[in-house]
Amino acid sequence: MRLLHWLVFGILVTPLVELYFLIKVGQVVGPIPTIVLVVLIALAGAALMRHQGFSTLVRVRLAAARGEVPALEMMEGAVILFCGMLLLFPGFISDVFGLLGLIPPVRRAIIGLVLSRAMVRMHPVQRPGQQRHIIDGEFRREDD
Repeated sequence: MRLLHWLVFGILVTPLVELYFLIKVGQVVGPIPTIVLVVLIALAGAALMRHQGFSTLVRVRLAAARGEVPALEMMEGAVILFCGMLLLFPGFISDVFGLLGLIPPVRRAIIGLVLSRAMVRMHPVQRPGQQRHIIDGEFRREDD
């Protein structure tokens, strides 16, 4: 439930912060240069996202051709997609985060941070004080 609160807070506050910074930058450099700057950053980010996306796709295909599971490459693709979505939002803060995520060392650090916090359980875990119930028996097949 706590994650939901942060998500709602972020959805409500992010546009206000973006609008605040757009107004502040517009007051300093003027409205037309601000609009041009936002559009140029979005275009540069889209070009960078396209380049990074294609290079990640090539690495996915190479890993699959070697018979490996391209898990890291797939995660990089997800980060690239998310950062590309950030670049579509008008504003400087989302553009900064979007562009940072398109830099390969930063992207790998983000993935490493997420993986270090993720807990994957492959087998059921027996908790202390919990007893396992094993049923032993025999069976016989009766054909009709």
